[in-house]
Amino acid sequence: MKTYEKLFDILSQADDYVNGEKIAQELGISRTSIWKAIQKLEKEGIQIESVKNRGYRLTAGDLLIPDWIETHSPVQVSFNPDCQSTQMDAKAGMEAGRPANTLYLAATQSAGRGRFGRSFFCPSQGGFYMSLHLKPNLPFDQLPSYTILTAGAIYKAVKNLTLMEIDIKWVNDIYYRNKKISGILTEATTSIETGLVTDVITGVGFNFFITDFPANIKEKAGSLFEEKPAISRNELIAEIWKCFYESDPEELIYLYKQQSLVLGRQVSFSQKGADYQGLAKDISDTGQLLVQLTDGQEIWLNSGEVSLSSWEAKKSFQKD
Repeated sequence: MKTYEKLFDILSQADDYVNGEKIAQELGISRTSIWKAIQKLEKEGIQIESVKNRGYRLTAGDLLIPDWIETHSPVQVSFNPDCQSTQMDAKAGMEAGRPANTLYLAATQSAGRGRFGRSFFCPSQGGFYMSLHLKPNLPFDQLPSYTILTAGAIYKAVKNLTLMEIDIKWVNDIYYRNKKISGILTEATTSIETGLVTDVITGVGFNFFITDFPANIKEKAGSLFEEKPAISRNELIAEIWKCFYESDPEELIYLYKQQSLVLGRQVSFSQKGADYQGLAKDISDTGQLLVQLTDGQEIWLNSGEVSLSSWEAKKSFQKD
């Protein structure tokens, strides 16, 4: 880890002030180096209180530490402090021949996007953005639903670390208290020669601790934490990918369905220029949504073709 990352790690684990001389001895650096590291942390949005004869205390802020994430998860991490899009970083890494199972990570993005090319809000503080590069080399019809597996892993990781209950909206959105806190985007590359899906990039944008949203999205967008988080972003990121790699896929699919916001509810969607309504009845292991239309017909929806425009609790009727 870099000096400022080591300093942050020490301060984040301390309950009180940490003496500057003690830090210098532990890290084997000068007091001047500590001062420079503190300046670097403050530029990253970390708030540190300094009191003469007592030392330093972390008061607010969270720092992404790639080395820590690598140590506590099964992925290699490539961090970009000047990121346009982690999906773009992952594609560039893929084309450059970087190994699979590399996580491309950023604290913010200048050109983040979601499904159907939609842009999304990426503040400079409080979120994290990451894209995992995988090399399945499988026919398309044998490909796991990486979006579903990732959503299931996010639910499990949040539950493991915080006991908080989050929900999943088909097909790729994570909700907390009826507001969207995360989105998932999965893109695949197919070989013309073999017909196999050679590469998959699964991207995640996550509102971890954001307290201020633009007026046009503040009613819909939310954050996992609204007050000082009980865990760090590093812990959550590492736990997500531990759950992704080490959990039985069937468990993650089960969790995805269990936490679904749409199953058993009335949904509205548009397809080929026509509007439809129906009851969401099932989600396949490959991510299709089974909807029973108002005329009784049942159809399977593919996530790449349609997007739900609304969903609501199924109404119950009582006979007089």
